[in-house]
Amino acid sequence: MSELTLAEATENIYASLRADNADLDAHIAALKAVLAREGKKQAVFDPTKLAQGNRSGRKLMQAYFRQRGVSVSFSE
Repeated sequence: MSELTLAEATENIYASLRADNADLDAHIAALKAVLAREGKKQAVFDPTKLAQGNRSGRKLMQAYFRQRGVSVSFSE
C-alpha cells in the first residue's frame, strides 16, 4: 500500500466533513502522520470546500483539530 500524500489526506478530510464527520478522527490522525512525515507544521484548507466556511465554522474546525494535535490554517 502506498503512503498517503498531503493532498489525499486533505481530500479525505473534506469528504469526511461532507459525510457528516464520518471517520473524521481517523482522517485527522492520518493527516497528522502525513504532516509529521513531510515536516510540515500545519494543514491548509480551502474554506469554500467546507460545509461551514464562515468564521465561526473555521474557528470550530481549528479548535477541534488543535485538540487532536493538528494546526489548521485557511487559504484566502
